[in-house]
Parts: sequence; structure tokens; C-alpha cells
Amino acid sequence: MTVELPNSAILVLGSLISEGPMTPKTIIEKVGLAPRTISFALRTLVREKVIRKTPNLADMRQPIYCIDIERVKELQLQFDSGQLSQIPYSFRPSGHSFKL
Repeated sequence: MTVELPNSAILVLGSLISEGPMTPKTIIEKVGLAPRTISFALRTLVREKVIRKTPNLADMRQPIYCIDIERVKELQLQFDSGQLSQIPYSFRPSGHSFKL
């Protein structure tokens, strides 16, 4: 099984792995991409069940996104560099495939 993720989703996932759970606003600040691009990346990651969207009890307007470590382990994410956490934010390749 192969999961295709756009570059923006890879950047968001890398940020969530390195920084921990965040709101969309915080992700936008950390990653530095347009809000619409971040929204697309988050929807893609939620659809693929790589991250989870949970209510933020402190501010219900801003949900919190966190990685689903079991799903990440299940997919056995592989990159040319070998590990997702080593992908720099400036890394913008043409696309990646994740193989199960």
C-alpha cells in the first residue's frame, strides 16, 4: 500500500513530529506556508489517518492536531534521508511515496 502526500503535508507532518501537537495557527507560524495550503495539508493528513484532530478546550475555534504514532509506525514511513524527523523545513521535493 502506498500513501501519496503533497510536499505541504510532509512539511506539516515534520513540524508536528518535531514540535508536538499544535493548532492550525501555530502550524502556519512554524511552517511559514499560506493558511489555505496548511488547511489542505491538514485535511490530507487527517484523511490518511496520519494525524488526529482533537477539540481544543481552551479555544474551541482552534482544534489541536497531533500525529497518530501508531499509524505512522504502521505505514513505516521511508524517505531518501531515512527518517521523517530529519527533513528540514526548506526541503521541498516534487513528491514522496510512503510504502507499507
